Amino acid sequence: MQQAFPGVPLHDLTSVGIMTSARIQCFIATQIPDSLRHYHAGCVCYIYERHQSLGAQEKLQVFMLGSLTPLYCDIERTFLEEVSAAEAGLLLALADNSERLKWFRRKDVLRRALALSEGAEVVVEEGSDKLKGVIRYVGNLTKPVPDEPVKAIFFGIELQGEDKGKGNTDGRYNNEALFTCEQDCGLFAPFTRVQPRHPNNHESSSGSPTQMPVPGDRVTYFIEDFCCYGMVLNVQEKDGKHFVLISPDIDATGKTGEVEVPLQFVVVGEYPAESDLIALDSPAVEEKSDMGVNSLVEVSLGTRTLYGIIRWIGTLPGRQQIMAGLELEEDMGVSDGTFKNVSFFRCPPRRALFVKYSCCRPDARFLNDGDKDVAPKHKDAERESHHKMDPVAPISADQVEQILLGRMKGIQGHCNSCYMDAALFSLFSCSSVLDSMLFKSTQPQDAPIQRTLLNDVVNPLRSEGFVEGQHIMKLRQQLEKHGYCHTFTTEEKDPEEFLTIIMHHILALDPLLKLSAGGKVQDSYCYQIFLEPKHSLVLPTVQQLLEHSFHSAGLKLAEVPSCLILQMPRFGKKFKMFDKIIPSMELDVTHLLSEGPQQCILCGNLAQEECMDCFEEPVFSQTGCKVFCKTCSLQVHSHPQRRNHQTAALDVPKGYMTRGVPRTLTRDVMQLFAVLCIETSHYVSFVKYGPDSRHWIFFDSMADRQGGTDGFNIPEVRACPEVGMYLDMSPSELANQNPRDMKGVAKRLFCDAYMYLYQSSSMCLYR
Repeated sequence: MQQAFPGVPLHDLTSVGIMTSARIQCFIATQIPDSLRHYHAGCVCYIYERHQSLGAQEKLQVFMLGSLTPLYCDIERTFLEEVSAAEAGLLLALADNSERLKWFRRKDVLRRALALSEGAEVVVEEGSDKLKGVIRYVGNLTKPVPDEPVKAIFFGIELQGEDKGKGNTDGRYNNEALFTCEQDCGLFAPFTRVQPRHPNNHESSSGSPTQMPVPGDRVTYFIEDFCCYGMVLNVQEKDGKHFVLISPDIDATGKTGEVEVPLQFVVVGEYPAESDLIALDSPAVEEKSDMGVNSLVEVSLGTRTLYGIIRWIGTLPGRQQIMAGLELEEDMGVSDGTFKNVSFFRCPPRRALFVKYSCCRPDARFLNDGDKDVAPKHKDAERESHHKMDPVAPISADQVEQILLGRMKGIQGHCNSCYMDAALFSLFSCSSVLDSMLFKSTQPQDAPIQRTLLNDVVNPLRSEGFVEGQHIMKLRQQLEKHGYCHTFTTEEKDPEEFLTIIMHHILALDPLLKLSAGGKVQDSYCYQIFLEPKHSLVLPTVQQLLEHSFHSAGLKLAEVPSCLILQMPRFGKKFKMFDKIIPSMELDVTHLLSEGPQQCILCGNLAQEECMDCFEEPVFSQTGCKVFCKTCSLQVHSHPQRRNHQTAALDVPKGYMTRGVPRTLTRDVMQLFAVLCIETSHYVSFVKYGPDSRHWIFFDSMADRQGGTDGFNIPEVRACPEVGMYLDMSPSELANQNPRDMKGVAKRLFCDAYMYLYQSSSMCLYR
């Protein structure tokens, strides 16, 4: 583990060994060509300067940081922007590529972070709190990918004063001491959550950096507690402080001439006026006694409806009405919970609005309007006590029809949540392979997320067959406040991104996958299938895709995983490498293991040699790993076309030969239990719920919708036995099927597969 660098600012880290001896240049990709859609804008990469000259090359061969395979690719030079090694390390601490790109463009924040070093007094964001502390560690936290010259850089902070005890560590991370402090007095955070204790004048009083406006910008500014609008004429500096000269619109203050406003009270862009919201006079909603703190509500602003959560109820200075402080779903507010320099609650900047309590209405997206398709009414006490029951077992094959099938079943979609809905439904509705993540011991700050996942999502899904959209939103809000990504509540993500954050960063689940390459073992939670450009596959099975990918990358499995999550060779949401993929109901991983006894593919006796050159020999089978006993290997490689093949000895367990060799050896086989599919940016899932070939169900979290923009989505789970009919066909029959003519939803499974989920019935007993 890389140690901290005492007193060394990040911009000087190259001098203290954060880099290898080879000189490299780092980049961030601002665009990704269509041919590389398995990557995303915002990924960080590098080149060895001794191998390439930056010159006027149209393309650069770059190495992707954090990637298992392939190690490098060609990207247009115009798609890359240079970053220093220290900047690359800071950006790698962010899990989301879109977040990296956003913060890369915040040059002021990056420059400020580069100046931080051990001993600096800082403020660190932890959820909605801003805590004071001192930097005690600068460096990476987790085991880095071998041989990568740049590691993710985090800050280890010891909390000070009244904020002591509000942390979650004593300086340890994964049981390794990176610095020393009292119990629960330490935090680890990326640079986006760390600010100098004494900000420069160009930062706002709340500690959040203010985007510097330029002449011509439309801005919102705050004066005398009014929210006003205008256009920037000039930005001036006086006595070390910045002021913005604004030509205002006619506003509530009555000012019509030019005004000079301190920079910290100016926001680029137009936001709803706090004064207008306070003056709203909507009719009071009856029976509002259940609208307390943490209630989901909506409020109208002209023709627009804003949604949020009540964080505070009371009276404001100079006002008699009962007010509500809302944390909005979008950046449409005017503060971070502060009113007239008094903090009433904490939330991200521009998410807070103070409105009359009488203007608030329960969020109509989750209410029952009497129609049978509408979500059940929320009965707080009854429902909460029912959800927080003992753990519920997965839905069995004979329970599916009674519990799970129908409209308003499954997980209700809301605001780009389909990636999360489909992933959670696939993992937990009818399988228990990853139930350990619901019950394992976790850090105190992560426990609320685990409780929400168990009590508000998995238990109601398995007991009632339905999860309300507000519970998924609650989970997304918790993930957003945890600091890994600030767009969890609004933007669509990839399922693997969500699953990795939940399993690795939040619940610290042991890696599902251990890959062996060149004697080194690498951990992962899912595997992206990559194929060589000149592959021979036309209508592949998942078995063939996995074998080809492992063969081309030189990979083996160090052990049989309990759960294997495979991403198909498609790039982004549109480009597919194959028109159809045949699901392998059973995935035989015996020949993909780096250790253990295997059968000779010819005689069935104990295999002792493997030949990678025989991988595509059609004499034995179309493709696949080829292992032989010594006798068969000698015969096979005596053929003139195979005499130059290079065989390798298999790792046979010691003592195995002395006990006799059985003709039938145990094979390691995994069963398919779910498939995630994507079409036109919308994720759905198929789940195999029983032993029969036609035991398939199809889930869509947004199958229908009730109402317009203020309505809600209607999820649906339906049986799809037609899938089994096509799975029973031969490959030639399936190849002749026109996707448009396939019955029911089967076309989506065969043509739109994004992620396959397999489980091992034996290994899941131990994980």
